[in-house]
Amino acid sequence: MFRKKIGAILMTFVVLFSTMSFTVNQHYCGGELVASALFLKADSCGMEEKTPSKEDCNLVDKNCCDNVIKVYKGQKELEATNILRLNSSQQLFIASFIYTYINLFKGLENNIVPFKNYSPPILVTDIHIVDQVFLI
Repeated sequence: MFRKKIGAILMTFVVLFSTMSFTVNQHYCGGELVASALFLKADSCGMEEKTPSKEDCNLVDKNCCDNVIKVYKGQKELEATNILRLNSSQQLFIASFIYTYINLFKGLENNIVPFKNYSPPILVTDIHIVDQVFLI
């Protein structure tokens, strides 16, 4: 019972993370990663605001900072195509199998014995010995 609950929770997280999309923002300054953020804009190093000089970035480019946005898209919709591909007789079989399996153990807690008020017959002779019928 405990394993079923853990399995159900794990499968819930698998479905959640497979359908979730997220973005990773990264800020590079001079080719090195300065800041990264998940779901938000990455903090900048402040060099975009002032005019960079050659000594600040050690590059000849006018702007040495670069923002990289990586988008990881999840699955848009969950498809249950396997059950839709079954024909009506297969769907009927599955439905009846599930119904009978669920009701298979119904009523076992009552444990009704129909012959409990009757005593067995008195055994005068052993019938197997008299008729010489033996199971080998």
